[in-house]
Amino acid sequence: MKSHQVAFYRRQMQGPKRQYRALLETLVLTEKGARLELLEPDLQSKLLVCVSPCENGTVRIVIDELKPIKARYRVPDVLTREPPCEKVRLEERRPDCVTLSWASGLHRCRVRRLPFRLELLCEDRAAVTFNARSKLWFEALRERPREAEADADELAEDNLWRETFRDFVDIKANGPSSIGADLRLHGFQDVFGLPEHADSLRLVDTRDDEPYRLYNLDVFAYEIRSHLGTYGSVPLLVAHKPDRTLGVFWLNASDSFVHINYSQEEDGPLPHTDVHWLSESGVIDCLVLLGPSPAEMYRQYAQLTGFQALPPLFALGYHHSRWDDDTQEDVAEVDAGFDRHRIPYDVMWLDIEHTDGKRFFTWNPKLFPDPAGLQHHLEEKNRKLVVIVDPAVMIDPGWSLYHEGRDGGHFVKDREGKIFEGTSWAGNSHFPDFSNPHTRAWYAKCFALDRYKGSTPSLHAWADMNEPTVFSGPELTLPKDAVQYGGWEHRELHNLYGFYQQMAAVDGLLTRSGGTERPFVLSRAFFAGTQRLGAVWTGDNLSTWEYLKISIPMCLSMCVTGISFCGADIGGFIPEPSPELLVRWYQAACLQPFFRGHSSMNTARREPWLFEEEVTDAIRSVIAERYRLLPYWYTLFYRAHTDGLPVLRPLWMEFPQERSVFSVDHQYMLGEALMACPVTEPGVTELDVLFPEVEQLWYDVKSAEVHQGGGTTKFPVTLETIPVFQRGGTMVCRTVAVGTCTADMKTMSLAITVALDAQGGAKGEVYLDDGHSFAYRDRREFCLRSFRMLAGRLRCRAGGEAGSNGRGGAAVRSVDVLGVRAEPSAVRVHAARGAEGVEVEFEYDPERRELSVGNLELAVDDDWDVHIC
Repeated sequence: MKSHQVAFYRRQMQGPKRQYRALLETLVLTEKGARLELLEPDLQSKLLVCVSPCENGTVRIVIDELKPIKARYRVPDVLTREPPCEKVRLEERRPDCVTLSWASGLHRCRVRRLPFRLELLCEDRAAVTFNARSKLWFEALRERPREAEADADELAEDNLWRETFRDFVDIKANGPSSIGADLRLHGFQDVFGLPEHADSLRLVDTRDDEPYRLYNLDVFAYEIRSHLGTYGSVPLLVAHKPDRTLGVFWLNASDSFVHINYSQEEDGPLPHTDVHWLSESGVIDCLVLLGPSPAEMYRQYAQLTGFQALPPLFALGYHHSRWDDDTQEDVAEVDAGFDRHRIPYDVMWLDIEHTDGKRFFTWNPKLFPDPAGLQHHLEEKNRKLVVIVDPAVMIDPGWSLYHEGRDGGHFVKDREGKIFEGTSWAGNSHFPDFSNPHTRAWYAKCFALDRYKGSTPSLHAWADMNEPTVFSGPELTLPKDAVQYGGWEHRELHNLYGFYQQMAAVDGLLTRSGGTERPFVLSRAFFAGTQRLGAVWTGDNLSTWEYLKISIPMCLSMCVTGISFCGADIGGFIPEPSPELLVRWYQAACLQPFFRGHSSMNTARREPWLFEEEVTDAIRSVIAERYRLLPYWYTLFYRAHTDGLPVLRPLWMEFPQERSVFSVDHQYMLGEALMACPVTEPGVTELDVLFPEVEQLWYDVKSAEVHQGGGTTKFPVTLETIPVFQRGGTMVCRTVAVGTCTADMKTMSLAITVALDAQGGAKGEVYLDDGHSFAYRDRREFCLRSFRMLAGRLRCRAGGEAGSNGRGGAAVRSVDVLGVRAEPSAVRVHAARGAEGVEVEFEYDPERRELSVGNLELAVDDDWDVHIC
């Protein structure tokens, strides 16, 4: 649905400009900040504004009716806690404005009387102005008028109390209740975020275009370069300029639109970006994250909505999936095929056909006569099984799960108070109301081993179709006037549906293990806070070069909004990728966090060994590279889990001063050390690679060729080439071998690649634990080691946090140092502080300027030095 088809959007965009006045005499300072009233003279309506500066560098602005006839919906469960507030003081009072400050006075808030403006100042400069263009809009709740007394326009179709879309009628129980506001971001000309859209990383100016819509919908083969809603929504906008990164978090789960207007020449010499939010219902709850650095802004956001969950190690390996009617024997044969062709993988996936007639939490007895036996077979090889669990529950009087849901009051109701019925893959279905905590608890129990017959502890979950998809519903989803827990209309919390289902599934797997094992749940729908639950992916894509190319900015946009565990289906869901496209897609996907091949039953099978030998070899090589790099991937996820830093990072995040990279979305960073530039076009023999930052050195990870930063270089590629470059001044840990799955990594030694900067220095770290439990959290059983190279001496020391060695026995086998200008006379290893060095053998390649030290046996959890003399 486009914006012009939505009544609340039309009302706000075409309605009169409201001139709210701040009643400064009503200002009251409270423990949670400050509050004051607003008056709109024409409407004679009053609003209550609460401004709460928070201890973490965030300012919260909440606006509600002063005296609503009933409570308006406020989004629960997304914030992990109410952010602690700073004590506010009145710094200045004038007839036309008041100025508030807090803490050190670095940040201040100025409220202007007429028209109402709320300015956030950082070091005496305006950073954000709320209501800069007087777009504040707030439709008060009201009682439905009786038909005989109502104005004809009020009850007119497609207006205030009812709205039609095709054959669907939406009855609005509370009448029009939309809200809106604009914010001006001073000095900013680059904004990002607002997933999920198949569009560029940098948000485009929408003054002559569709606004970005945030409304979770099942959109098969979504249109590229479209701003319409797709599977997930995160109402976080991130703005960046050389001296500041800030975020605007619009905490609202109803149907929303966002307009972006970048300033133009006629707007004056000072650049800015205007952001206009429009939502169908709820209250205005806007949190401004003031940074100023990218790292500080992401920590502020994670402290609000949760840090990225630390995934079990197997989840970072390769996942093999297909929608098909495979039998248990077929699955076992595919599993054996990976071993036979020496291709590592970790997880086998089963789509909807594995169930008994599309009843979830069951097995098709003909296809899977012994599902537990299959799981035990995989578990013997340290591999896992993931099964699909759509939310829809088939209406089947003979099915106990259906009876439990119906009799327990666990299903969404229609506007008449009856259980809502819609169609899904399961036919006529009911839909669990996951916003109800009792329903989530009931659903979680469905994963118990004694209830989910045929399941074992190695089974994990895939929450699909959870926007939710209702084939018979408006826009293929639940009607907005359906009723959920607490009597709230579905319109209030639509974008939370998938978030809550994923939460319930996570709770189920946690409960199944007694809270000891990290769960893995993939969800198609998502919202802010999803990062603390599990993984997401870009949904049903197509097997074209355009979809491969757009998968990169789509994943970057998710990471920019805190959801690091994301990826796109390799090769496209449908139809057939060419061999070249398939190889290039594997190469790009191995450089994304979630690494899964998935395809439709309406396509030819895609097991890597079913292609020409050249293609199979290329795919095997790609997957092997992914597995060798797992120590680095795992360490990045640890940092996301503890610091909030995204795993994939746009170039501007690592090079915040360099304007030339702000809009780049075909290259990106994996953490701070590796830059990826995947090939996403056919027939390419040469790639333009941008190397950021003058005086920064970049090393080709394959050839060790060094490139100077500050320009673009032609880089030759073949079908086997994965353009990845290590940044000078960093270190990367890999495993020395590959194995058959991630569990083999636990017994493997490590290889450290040191890429020297222009001053001959470098730093890095590695995080290790048991890879599956919460012992790292509960008993601090982990190993975090810091590496630093300075003046020819590589030191290994404890990282910033002390663990109790969760990976005893891990050792460093080799060290490769890139950028060594001359052959050293000797290399000595000091196994303990102050110990006399032992001279070791080394090799030096003068053309590559690479020093290689092998045959080491240096315990990762010990202190040691490697001295290059």
